[in-house]
Amino acid sequence: MAQETGMFTVPQTIGSVLCCKCGILMPPNAANMCAKCLRSEVDITEGLQKHVTIIHCPECNSFLQPPRTWIKAQLESKDLLTFCVKRLKNLNKVRLVHAEFVWTEPHSKRIKVRLKVRKEVLNGAILEQTYIVEYVVQDQMCESCSRVQANPDQWVASVQLRQHVSHRRTFFYLEQLILKHDAAKHAIRIKQMNQGIDFFFSNRSHGVKFVEFLGKVTPIKSRSDKQLVSHDPKSNNYNYKYTFSVEICPICREDLICLPPKLAVSLGNFGPLVICNKVSNNISLLDPFTLRGCFLDAEQYWRSSFKSLLSSRQLVEYVILDLEPVSSEVNVGGLKYVLADAQVARTSDFGKNDLTFNVRTHLGHVLGVGDYALGYDLYGANNNDIELDKYKGLVLPDAILVKKSYEEKRQKKRGKPRSWKLKSLNMEVDNGTRGRDNEEKMNTEYEEFLRDLEENPDLRFNLSLYRNKEYQPSEAAASMTMTDGEDDVPTVPLDELLAELELSDEEEEDDDDGGNDGMEE
Repeated sequence: MAQETGMFTVPQTIGSVLCCKCGILMPPNAANMCAKCLRSEVDITEGLQKHVTIIHCPECNSFLQPPRTWIKAQLESKDLLTFCVKRLKNLNKVRLVHAEFVWTEPHSKRIKVRLKVRKEVLNGAILEQTYIVEYVVQDQMCESCSRVQANPDQWVASVQLRQHVSHRRTFFYLEQLILKHDAAKHAIRIKQMNQGIDFFFSNRSHGVKFVEFLGKVTPIKSRSDKQLVSHDPKSNNYNYKYTFSVEICPICREDLICLPPKLAVSLGNFGPLVICNKVSNNISLLDPFTLRGCFLDAEQYWRSSFKSLLSSRQLVEYVILDLEPVSSEVNVGGLKYVLADAQVARTSDFGKNDLTFNVRTHLGHVLGVGDYALGYDLYGANNNDIELDKYKGLVLPDAILVKKSYEEKRQKKRGKPRSWKLKSLNMEVDNGTRGRDNEEKMNTEYEEFLRDLEENPDLRFNLSLYRNKEYQPSEAAASMTMTDGEDDVPTVPLDELLAELELSDEEEEDDDDGGNDGMEE
């Protein structure tokens, strides 16, 4: 350092002293001893734990936090490092500066953590010291796992999830939400039934929490019952089995609905013919002729409890012969639509007749002349709906278009693997749902669900899509994508998958940092 005084600069130097024990030249400190001699005189790790025994459940990969809490943690993760540090006693006598894992053989049942601690010693001198703590891992199953091992049917609460429709599209979507939020982590058993899924829990509170989660992501109604299993009159203890019956609203996305007259009036003369364009904890409805939209919550729906006039399994393919927009782009519930007048014809009529229909559609922003669209054929449908009969003088359109169709273009890519994939729950299959016909139907519906994810970015917004490592894009496919551009079949953009991968990689790097860099704070 230097200090300026007038025109002259006076240099300042820091002096050195000799260690009072070994005589080595060193910067001065409060103890007048070098770091080596100071460590030989004072051991700040004295009295700190160097060996600890921890309990590990090999079934669910969790560790026991005394007295009865089990914490799930992977090897060399931040959670495990925090758990290990908190198990140490008398660590409050020193200040923890740094912690990191020391690599050990995974099957050695040993976990080693290197800790760097700091403490004030002789005459206010600050000393840092590093030492290793060895954790001995003892395997012991937790209560829930031991109960399952003893008797897999020994459940306390079951959630019977049902939806009375002819397809499983809702359950495919709900399965991905459950996986993303890890809502079924406490389920000891999951069973696929004919019109739903059964979840079994070892604790009633876990069943209640799962039902609450379902109510946040889909419109449901539920009821609960309990059955007495055993009773001890001496201690006055009762053991019950609890059953939660949960019914999902039968209205699904893309369904055509005829609203009851009272409900239509209460919504401001909305409809009555509307399309369900989204289902979350609310039901989003759209009038395809006026672009008006509204939302119904679960309580409003179950109060009127209407059903679909036509479902997505009754969609018919049309070809667009002429299209003329009649409005500008309108944002309805976060989705964009454009009203247009279109002349369409059923593809099944080609070569048989010249029957065409003039309809109004809300898909003017995505359709063009020559495109194909899926819609409901009200001209040839035999409608037998009670709510529809209540509207006297109501003129039904010949057709209502619902979405653009890419079936013809998909024929070129049939059988080719996707660049992405989804995870699935570990479910048992009920004997009533087995069979070749049911399996083929399930595969067809799952393929339709995957296509919906590709075509609808809003549908996959809340889901986790993973890159398919087995996918190898060919040069021909890459050139086809470059030439076709927007006219090609919609797929999941690569940047969405990369974003998901980058997030996972960052988490893994953070875990590695937790194992290598430790806790600085």
